Amino acid sequence: MPADILTSTWHWLSMNSAGIAALFAASFMVLGVLSALEAILKSRTAQGAVAWAIVLIGLPWVFVPLYWIFGRRKFRGYALAKHSDHSEIDRIAAKLASQFSNFRATSSDDPRFIALEQLATLPFSSANDAHLLINGEHAFAEMLSRIAAAKHYVLLEFYIIRDDGIGGKLADLLLAKVRDGVAVYFIYDEIGSLQLPGSYLRRLRNGGVDVRPFNSTKGLGNRLQLNFRNHRKIVVCDGDYSLIGGMNIGDEYRDMHPVLKPWRDTGLALTGPAVHAVQLAFAEDWLWATGSLPELNWHVCSADADKALSKTLVLATGPADNTESCALYFLNMINHATARLWIVSPYFVPDAPVIHALQLAAMRGVDVRIMLPAKPDKIMIQLSSYTAIKETLARGVQFYYYQDGFLHEKVMLVDDDISVVGTANLDNRSFRLNFEIGVISHDRHLAQKMEVMLNTDLQHCVQLLPREVAKWSLRRRLLSRCAYLFAPLQ
Repeated sequence: MPADILTSTWHWLSMNSAGIAALFAASFMVLGVLSALEAILKSRTAQGAVAWAIVLIGLPWVFVPLYWIFGRRKFRGYALAKHSDHSEIDRIAAKLASQFSNFRATSSDDPRFIALEQLATLPFSSANDAHLLINGEHAFAEMLSRIAAAKHYVLLEFYIIRDDGIGGKLADLLLAKVRDGVAVYFIYDEIGSLQLPGSYLRRLRNGGVDVRPFNSTKGLGNRLQLNFRNHRKIVVCDGDYSLIGGMNIGDEYRDMHPVLKPWRDTGLALTGPAVHAVQLAFAEDWLWATGSLPELNWHVCSADADKALSKTLVLATGPADNTESCALYFLNMINHATARLWIVSPYFVPDAPVIHALQLAAMRGVDVRIMLPAKPDKIMIQLSSYTAIKETLARGVQFYYYQDGFLHEKVMLVDDDISVVGTANLDNRSFRLNFEIGVISHDRHLAQKMEVMLNTDLQHCVQLLPREVAKWSLRRRLLSRCAYLFAPLQ
């Protein structure tokens, strides 16, 4: 009997295969048209809308799945939660804003920062202390020391966590802190930490660490999405100390990558009122990931009076924002530079508005320098960068390739008084798809230290000259142009 059923089924399928194929094709055509209509309504640019519409209607069986995985620009679930379920976050933000009025910085009246304050949840504050953490060993030593000294709670949020030497040290310390009665809340990104073994997470959870995935696929309309990432790197201890920067939790950041070493990176340690702005960004992510808020210290106080020199703004950006906040932040910094604009990023795949802003800055006499790694970790992105470099270099922007290992820091020096350390790269992914965070400091002393740091980095660089670009082969230019077409997905 089973054999007869199988034979009958196979016979039916054979007789009706053409009809099934036609139904399948028609279904994809309908889905292609509907997806194209959504792309036309929601794409950021006319070019993007046209490109998606053509491929969705022309090759729907290929591009419909790709569109529903990679095509969206808004993290819909998080955005809806942000506007409906975050009354508690709004209450905390209002309380903090009231306290921040006691630490109002004169930077708030500076025209360079007016738009930035509108992008941020909390305004500039004075009475902060910020210092640079150069490279992984320095940053990790401070991070572990500060966590060891925490008395009440520790907040951690990282894009990548590895079960290696530094990952093991961190796990041991967190478990010890839980045994001492310190609460530990830990967020990781599921895509960035895809290779993290479940045994690592189980060990932390069994030991009392509250460790959670960011849940970028949670909520209506997000199930198929793989494009949104939580790229933030945050440590907060007791509400009075925070650390952010380029370093994830992995031995490659300690110069142990088998190929990309030494690894050049920068972090920033922060005390003072601005710590609560970092903590607020974590709390909002935790609420999305878990549906609840931990008990945290929201009492704002200044840093050590002898060190409280930095006027600081914390800017958390992401695809749930009403505006493209990260792209606007970069444009604001570029457009307000008057003498110097030095940017360091491992990736350079900006869109047209940022390219135009860099060109205009160089044309009005600003010393525009962009430092990139000579040795890439992602070949596709390096290929894409050649197109953007060729367009930008022609107007006087200077490019420098770092030769001494892999350059991963994400910093910016504007004129002689503004420095930025954060997690955002100079690319489309950071502009529109990643959750990022950065600290903008209006502090000549810190800017001087960053200038010294970057001048040291420049000593390990080779400048890319226009005559070298003019000699780029047709093959390189063609490959670069093709790769640049996929910049929104990189």
